[in-house]
Amino acid sequence: MNTKTLVCGILLGISHLGFAQQQTDSLQIQELDEVVVSDSRFNLKRENSGKVITKITQKELNQLQGRSIADIINMTAGIEINGTRSNAGQNLSYFVRGGRNRQVLVLIDGVPVTDASQIANDYDLRLLNADQVESIEILKGASSTLYGTGAATAVINIKLKQEAKDTFSVNLRSTIGTNQSQDDSDYDIENFLNSVSVSGTVDKFSYMATFGQQFTDGLSAIANGDESDAFNSHNGFLKLGYRFSDKFRLATYASFDKFKADFDDSFGLTDADNRSITDQHRYGLNSEFKYNKGSITLNAAYNTVDRDIESGFPSRFKAQSFKGDLFNRYNFNDKFYTVLGVNAQRNEIESFSIPFGETQFQQSINPEDATFTIVDPYINAVYVSDFGLNINAGLRLNNHSEYGTHLVYSLNPSFRKDTNFGYVKGLASYSTSFITPSLFQLFEPSFGNADLEPEENRTIEVGAEVHIKDKATISVVYFDRLEENFVDFVDQGDFVFQYDNTNNDFTASGIELVADVKVTENLQFRANGTYTKVDESLNLRIPEIKVNAALNYTFKENTNISLMYQFNDDRDDAFFNSDTFESETVNLSSYSLLDASISHEVLKNRFTVFANFNNILNEAYEELFGFATRGRNINIGFTLSL
Repeated sequence: MNTKTLVCGILLGISHLGFAQQQTDSLQIQELDEVVVSDSRFNLKRENSGKVITKITQKELNQLQGRSIADIINMTAGIEINGTRSNAGQNLSYFVRGGRNRQVLVLIDGVPVTDASQIANDYDLRLLNADQVESIEILKGASSTLYGTGAATAVINIKLKQEAKDTFSVNLRSTIGTNQSQDDSDYDIENFLNSVSVSGTVDKFSYMATFGQQFTDGLSAIANGDESDAFNSHNGFLKLGYRFSDKFRLATYASFDKFKADFDDSFGLTDADNRSITDQHRYGLNSEFKYNKGSITLNAAYNTVDRDIESGFPSRFKAQSFKGDLFNRYNFNDKFYTVLGVNAQRNEIESFSIPFGETQFQQSINPEDATFTIVDPYINAVYVSDFGLNINAGLRLNNHSEYGTHLVYSLNPSFRKDTNFGYVKGLASYSTSFITPSLFQLFEPSFGNADLEPEENRTIEVGAEVHIKDKATISVVYFDRLEENFVDFVDQGDFVFQYDNTNNDFTASGIELVADVKVTENLQFRANGTYTKVDESLNLRIPEIKVNAALNYTFKENTNISLMYQFNDDRDDAFFNSDTFESETVNLSSYSLLDASISHEVLKNRFTVFANFNNILNEAYEELFGFATRGRNINIGFTLSL
């Protein structure tokens, strides 16, 4: 029996446990009375939600200490974040239901975070310190009606930690570990992560200040490299809040995130003294005014990014963006909820490069030209009946300064039948979304195309869920996604390339299976499996089958032990052949990874020690063709609360 046959057997075994799409499709157990926000912007019981939502709580994040946010999200059904198993500075690619980076939207405390200096306008999760995060909700499927451009395959809603209720509180966390490939066995200490936070509440005033640092070395970016490539990051966050009354609160914040990542020559796959330096600053506010049966919320942020690329093709980028979201939530009664809002944003980019034969930087993208604004009014409504029927529907009108208007909508009915053992639920959804062309694609002088139209996505989901009280939740969902007006890098002839909307439509479909079983009072088994079928022209680095599984055991309430398994099917990748000067396709073999972690609470709510062991079997594999991956590694650390 080969590995793929074994994995297919695991998927079938999961499906025989029940027929349901669990909205908690990560490797974390969820309680029936837990609420979710991302699918409606209301605090709805999970059982009344018809969308596919993963919620990763602070408890689960504490069990995964020492891992990056991207690594944690990568354990969710339907998601493959390529680059998490490679050198710490490796660029991340987000493959969700056959999509790409530009189809995944990241929110931090309710505000979309994007990077106008990137070709895909996507947010780089390497900038985020995991120690700052309180919880994560992942909403899969087209969600542009609520969240606008980019919310085509997933919305990753990240909530940062809240200030302590005490007057003064200090939290410290420190991790050290190894960072070596499969060929190394020295176990040198090359990975350092540290963070500190100070927070508190004094009467109506609250405050929080955090600082984080990571330094990782010891592993080359390319597989055959002789020189290691370091990754160094620093993060700072300051939040000040004031509760004027029980009805009105206001919080302001400022943050900086900076990293330096060494990288090698990706064309020749040779060592090189290249470096990418990214510096981000964010300033924002969150406010809420409550009134009888409703509330008005304003979330706004101003974001700047400076990026320098030091290589044989040096370049510099400067980007600015403003995001504002004003919405009114109104609860007509316990059955009917509405959200009416308007989202506004402005993006700007400036870039510099050194022309051939020159030695000095010259401006290549002028910010006076390379800017656009978006103003989107939207409405969303939720109906929760007494007899089990729930309906979530929305509408948004996108108004873009470059291409005009675009309408998206969604309809998401579900039906829950309560039983003596729990409930059985069926769900379906039909939703559309759009992806605005990036400033680079619109205005880059050599390749840009100011006549680009938005890329359109349509997603259909059908699934069901079975919940057995205090025992298990078993689920299955089928998804089908259509991409239209696809923005591609097109050969115009005579060695001229330009971004353009293609006439071809592309499809991606698949099945996600999830099982979350409470075997005993102290033992949990969780597993998810995904089958993804993507058109051949879009299938680079996307595994057809992916499986995650975990056993979690709690010993005497203060010790937690976890064993985690991940299987990635074989994938196609592409590389540039320097001999033929053409791009070629290569198949990367499937692989399996086995990890473990342990944490022990020495002093309740005060002092915890932990350790994690990655790639225990030291399996050799390729995540990206020609690039290094991490072998067997160990991290140990502690958290201290005062």
